[in-house]
Amino acid sequence: MTTYTICIFTENTIGLLNRITIIFTRRRINIESLTVSETERKGVSRFTIVIKHESREAVEKLVRQIRKIVEVLAVFGYLNEDVVYNEIALFKIETPLGAKPLDIETINNQYKAWVVYWGLDYVVIEKTGTEEEIFTFFEYIKPHSILEFVRSGRVAVGKTEKGLVEYLPEAEWEYYL
Repeated sequence: MTTYTICIFTENTIGLLNRITIIFTRRRINIESLTVSETERKGVSRFTIVIKHESREAVEKLVRQIRKIVEVLAVFGYLNEDVVYNEIALFKIETPLGAKPLDIETINNQYKAWVVYWGLDYVVIEKTGTEEEIFTFFEYIKPHSILEFVRSGRVAVGKTEKGLVEYLPEAEWEYYL
């Protein structure tokens, strides 16, 4: 199966997430990851959706269907090599007295992960990277007793020269300062 990243730029309206996800549900396509946030323009949201599918034609049809939603301003489907992307994960690791100490130097230098909180009996470590990099670190840290693990959805930008401005309809958009 091929991994696709679908980026959708929309007006920020109530109920839109439901209308977009229903399109995936009707086609029996599982959403692997979903991230929604505002863009650099006020009132414009960006959905970054990751799916795995065998058929490029089916994904292109899905993108065309999403474009029909009135509040959708632009939709793009990308392969992994067409985007720069990352995820973030937080690991809550037990650090009881007498246990094998964490090798912070290896965690920082080899895995590019950082302790973001020190508690009395645990630490919270942040790791950013691809899904594969995060799960490689997961395997490394697993013997230290993971109390909690959470991973975000993918955030991605296309490897194109154009930015969001080029694709949105002409309008008076407000920008964040």
